[in-house]
Amino acid sequence: MSEIRDSSLWRSGKTKIDWVIGHMPILNSIEKEFVAEKPLKGVKVALSVHLEAKTAYLCEVFAAGGAEMYVTGSNVLSTQDDVAAALVHDGLNVFAWHGATKDEYEHHLSSVLEAGPNVIVDDGGDLVHLMHTAYVPLIPSVYGGCEETTTGVLRLIGMARENTLKFPMVLVNNADCKHLFDNRYGTGQSVWDGINRTTNLIVAGKNVVVAGYGWCGKGVAMRAKGLGADVIVTEVNPIRAMEAVMDGFKVMAMDMAAPLGDIFVTVTGCCQVICERHFLAMKEGAICCNAGHFDVEVSMKDLDRIALSSYEARNNIRGYRLPNGRTVFVLGEGKLVNLACGDGHPAEIMDMSFGIQALSVRYIVRNRGKLPATVLNVPEEIDLDVAHRRLAAWGIEIDDLTDEQAGYLGM
Repeated sequence: MSEIRDSSLWRSGKTKIDWVIGHMPILNSIEKEFVAEKPLKGVKVALSVHLEAKTAYLCEVFAAGGAEMYVTGSNVLSTQDDVAAALVHDGLNVFAWHGATKDEYEHHLSSVLEAGPNVIVDDGGDLVHLMHTAYVPLIPSVYGGCEETTTGVLRLIGMARENTLKFPMVLVNNADCKHLFDNRYGTGQSVWDGINRTTNLIVAGKNVVVAGYGWCGKGVAMRAKGLGADVIVTEVNPIRAMEAVMDGFKVMAMDMAAPLGDIFVTVTGCCQVICERHFLAMKEGAICCNAGHFDVEVSMKDLDRIALSSYEARNNIRGYRLPNGRTVFVLGEGKLVNLACGDGHPAEIMDMSFGIQALSVRYIVRNRGKLPATVLNVPEEIDLDVAHRRLAAWGIEIDDLTDEQAGYLGM
């Protein structure tokens, strides 16, 4: 913390934050409301989200609403030190730096929880999990929280099913203004931003294997097709597999796709999606990367175990020489490629996602003590509010139902 606080890095981070502020009109409008209302006055917010410029602006919006902020990242390679420094300079409590070790990362998570937060904003579920295992005595002070991503939602649903979740958690990821846009268009663009800037290779004419055809996988496959790739989709869900076929993609098992792919992108939220037998079947020079939250989809343990040697081929690219004489490459250590190798989702996309976050946190604070200790959907009025703000920023007007129409529809 002292090194960041004393560093001139904050000026660089402030420039990045100022840039995204100019492209996030939804948060702009919410910030004005928060400044006037101070809905979070006296509220401690613990936040663990990829710590870059868009997230920093969300933190500043919370602070503008009166919140006392305790901030860390949700991935050791996605934290941008200059952005973290800018938040420290503005008086926020930040516990994060780029390239933290596993122990350091866990210490950072612990540090934000030791503040005794009232609201938790999580990305992947690490904060909530740690609160329920190591900080149980602090749980009564938690009004509730929000979860940003699919992986975290799945973890929370499991906790709720087992009746181990001790406070309400709003599933921000499941809001239409989040997953329909962030997961599809945000992931679709930012994954290829990360791959292209890191490899400096052409995508057109290559075989791209996309593992998983959820909303994120749809976006990655769509953008790969737009860049001129031949796209292969692998899936475990037969309905999603049918969707991929009808969207014009080849669908096959990973065992069949492994020898064909030039670039592999995992977007499943599961583990061992690409493992030992797949690496050994890959062609010379195949490139693997992961767009799921945790670094378990491309099995780095398998690759480290079977590789005869490894080397840094280029910044954020590591080559692994296999016993069969071939070399495969992994981007960003198998962590989130769009953040480990890039700047994450575009500002306009995160504007919608973080708009949902900001309004959901206000909803939690306004309804503290009234919400059940389980997983909750984002209230429809919040989802629609964000959509209307986005359309207004575009200068787009839409129709309203007349009373007759509403009656006809039974509304």
